[in-house]
Amino acid sequence: MYGKSIELFLANGTADSLITAELSNWNGKAIKIPRIEVADCKRTDIKGAGVYFLFCKEEDDSDSVYIGESEAIHQRLLQHLYDYNQEKEKFYWTTAVIFLGRDLNKALIRYLEDRLVQIAKESKRYKILTKNTYSKTVMKESQTAAMEEFIDNVKIIINTLGYKVLEPAAPKNTGVSEQSELLYLNTGSAKATGVITTEGFVLFAGATVNEKASEKSLSKGAIALRNKHFAAGKVKDLGTVEDIIFSSSSAAADFVVGYSISGPMNWKNKDGVTLKEIESKE
Repeated sequence: MYGKSIELFLANGTADSLITAELSNWNGKAIKIPRIEVADCKRTDIKGAGVYFLFCKEEDDSDSVYIGESEAIHQRLLQHLYDYNQEKEKFYWTTAVIFLGRDLNKALIRYLEDRLVQIAKESKRYKILTKNTYSKTVMKESQTAAMEEFIDNVKIIINTLGYKVLEPAAPKNTGVSEQSELLYLNTGSAKATGVITTEGFVLFAGATVNEKASEKSLSKGAIALRNKHFAAGKVKDLGTVEDIIFSSSSAAADFVVGYSISGPMNWKNKDGVTLKEIESKE
């Protein structure tokens, strides 16, 4: 992997206003704009063809996103505002992130929208509000390759802007880097595998969790988090069906066993060495 250079420009001098982002040696461009600035925006670069993300918050504070495409991005965003005011659109978004590029046409942006929705669904970070995409776009092999490269750059920039909508909780293969390793927890009927990442501790899909939780042992926050993940369908038949990110190894361990235990003392590598011992050596 090589380093990447991204130029961020705060159009109005503040981070909570319009921001443009450009990646070196790429003809694409990203624009992050708050909802409240869309109607009065006069920029010409926001009017072209591209794809966009509308980021929302659900009532339970979970994240959701609408991913769309348009040959006239600004007009499409205005249409979203109008549809919400006319109660034709149910979701309320607070921020839009737009990706534009030279020579994008209807076929290309349809392809981008379909692939980005697919990737976002596979990542399972956000609830995806997009209902339908056009998945039968016919393109040349060279066009497909160019759009896949475009998507790779979208992933880099949108992650840099603080939205991990296209990133899985952990890499697909093992979820570990060369410096990390898989960790295992086996306590009673509870069995799980996880790994430490830059975001915290990832509990992998396929873990077996205890059905009941000890209200005397767990904090109210831990119980609420456990109930939230169960209610969201991330646990079925006492097995996790997707990767779940926790703030720490102990939080992940508490979730699995249903009572408070030490993560560093109970997560172990394949040789039986505890996380505490691993971190002490490091």
